[in-house]
Amino acid sequence: MNKNLFSVLLLVAGLLITTWLKAIDITRVEPANWWSGMKNSELQIMVYGPGISKSTVTINYPGIKLKEVAKTSNPNYLFIYISITKGTRPGNVPMYFTEGQQKLTYNYPLLARNDKSGALGFNPSDVLYLITPDRFANANSANDNLEEVTINRENPNARHGGDLEGIANHLDYLRELGITTIWLNPIQENKMRGGSYHGYAITDFYKMDPRFGSNQEFKSLVKTVHDRGMKMVMDMVFNHCGSSHWWMNDLPSKDWINNDGVFLQTNHATLTVMDVHASETEKSNFLNGWFTRSMPDLNQRNRHLATYLIQNSIWWIEFSRIDGIRQDTYSYLDYDFLARWCKEVYAEYPHFNIVGETWYNKATAPAWWQQNSRLANKNSYLKTAMDFSLTFIMQNAFGKSDSGYLTNIFEDIAQDFIYPDPYNLLIFLDNHDLSRFNRADDTDLKRYKQGLAFLLTTRGIPQVYYGTEILMTGTKEEGDGRLRKDFPGGWPGDKTDAFSKTGRTDMQNEAWDYMQKLLQWRKNSVAVTQGKLIHYAPKNGIYVYGRIKNNNTVLVILNGSASEQTLQMGRFSDITGDFRSGRDIITSRSFDIKNPITIPGKGEYILELGK
Repeated sequence: MNKNLFSVLLLVAGLLITTWLKAIDITRVEPANWWSGMKNSELQIMVYGPGISKSTVTINYPGIKLKEVAKTSNPNYLFIYISITKGTRPGNVPMYFTEGQQKLTYNYPLLARNDKSGALGFNPSDVLYLITPDRFANANSANDNLEEVTINRENPNARHGGDLEGIANHLDYLRELGITTIWLNPIQENKMRGGSYHGYAITDFYKMDPRFGSNQEFKSLVKTVHDRGMKMVMDMVFNHCGSSHWWMNDLPSKDWINNDGVFLQTNHATLTVMDVHASETEKSNFLNGWFTRSMPDLNQRNRHLATYLIQNSIWWIEFSRIDGIRQDTYSYLDYDFLARWCKEVYAEYPHFNIVGETWYNKATAPAWWQQNSRLANKNSYLKTAMDFSLTFIMQNAFGKSDSGYLTNIFEDIAQDFIYPDPYNLLIFLDNHDLSRFNRADDTDLKRYKQGLAFLLTTRGIPQVYYGTEILMTGTKEEGDGRLRKDFPGGWPGDKTDAFSKTGRTDMQNEAWDYMQKLLQWRKNSVAVTQGKLIHYAPKNGIYVYGRIKNNNTVLVILNGSASEQTLQMGRFSDITGDFRSGRDIITSRSFDIKNPITIPGKGEYILELGK
C-alpha cells in the first residue's frame, strides 16, 4: 500500500513538474508602457521569454487592433504590433498568451498623456552646457559603488561618482551663469565591466544608470530644469550598445548586430557614405564595423530593431519631457533609418530638435547631412548638424601669434552657402572628445575672451563644455579621462569649491564673470539670437561682423593682432547705417562709430548700436 501511494505521489509530482516546465514565462517587455493619444497610432511591443514564440497572442480591448505578431529565428522573442485608435481610453490592456493548455494574461499599461510640458526643442536663442554626469557633482554616495564597480577618483578612466542629484543641486549655479539648456552625456545604464563612466556603452536602453539615479529621478530633474526656465537635451546612442547588454546573451536574430554579430573593426571612413568614388567594400566596412569589441554595432536595417530604437527615443521624450536629443556617431548609422527617425520624432513633437554628431574636418560633409541639403539626393530631416570644421579652426584662430588666424574663420563662415540652414548648426570651442579650449600655459584671458565673444555672437547654436567658465584644461594627448576632470567642489571634501566665488581664483572669477555677462546679455539680444550675419574680410588681422534684426544691430570687432590698432569705420556702413554710437556690452564704454575706433591687441568689442 505504501509503495502504491509512493508511486502515485511520484506521478503527481512529475505531472506538476511537467506543467511547471511548460508554464508560459515572460521575463521582459519593452517598452514597459505606452500612452493613449499619440499621433502615431502604431506600437511595437517586444516580448522576451523562454519559448514565447510558441504562444498564440490575442488582444481584446476597445480601440486596440492586433496587426502583426512577428517571430524571429530566436524562439524566445515576439514582436507584437498593434494600432491604437484615437480616443482609446487609458488602462491595462490584457494580452493573452496561449500555448496548448497553458495560458498567461499580461496586462500592458496604456497611460494617459497628462504632461504637456517640455519637448520645446532648442535653437539659436539657446546656449547648451555640456555635462559629463560622472564628473560634475556627487550628491548621493549611496549609488557610488554598485555591482562590483567602485569609484576611484585617482583613475581618470574609472567611475568618479557624479550623479543626477549632484546636477540638480547646482541648477541655480547654471541659471545664474546664464545657461538656457543642459546637455548630458549618456545616462542610460552602462552595466559594463570597469564601469564605462562616459555612458556610451548602453546595456539597457530603457533604464537610467543606477549610479546616476533612477528613471523617476531623471524625470524629476527635467521638471526642475523646466521650472527654472531651462531646457534638457539627452544624449542617445543608436549606433551600438555595450557588450554587456542583456540581449547580447540571446540575440533576437542573427542580423540584430552588424557583421552577423562577429567583431569587425570599423575603418572610421566617415566620408564613404557620401563619397562618389568610395569602394563598396570600404563603405561596407565603415557601416558594418564596430567601434570596439565592447561596443557591438547595431543593425538599423533590421526592421524590428529600427522600430525599437525609434520608439525608445519617443518613450524617453514622453516619459521625461526632454527638449532635445543629441545623437552620437551620426554618420555611422543607416541613412534611411535616421531620416525615418527624425520624421517620426518631429511628427510627434513639432518643436523638438535633434542634433547629430557629424564629425568631419570640412564643412561640406555636415552640410550633406542637414535637412533639405542640395548636396544629397535624399532628405535626412536632421535640423541641426555639428560644425566640427569651425571648431578646429577656432581652436587655432585665437592663438598667441601676432596675426592670429581670424582669416580662416572668415573663410569658413563665407562658405555657409553649402548649408541649408547655417543658423541651426551646433557650434562649440570644445567638447568631451576634444582637447579643451583653455590651455594650461595661458597666462591671461585674451584668447579665452576672444573665443567666447565669437562663439556667442556668430551664427549657430552655441555649446559650452562644463568647466570652461573656470578655465579647466585637458588635452587629447593626456587621454579622454583628462578631458573630463571632476568639477572642483562637486564632491564632499574637495579642497576647492569652484561653484562659489570665494572658491575660485581671481583669474577664474574674471573668466566666470566675463562668460556670465555675455550669456545673460545674449538672452535678450534679438540681433544675435534671431538676426542675420553680415561680415567683412579681415584686414590687418581685424575681423568685423554684425548681427541685424529689424532695428536691433550688434557690431563685433575682433583684433587678431598683438598690437593695438585703429579701425576706420566707413567700410562697415552696411551694418552701421544711420547709427552713430555703439556701447560695448562688457565694459559699457560708448563709442562714436562715425569716427575711427582703437582696439587693443588681441582685444574684442561687442557693440550694441544706437542713434
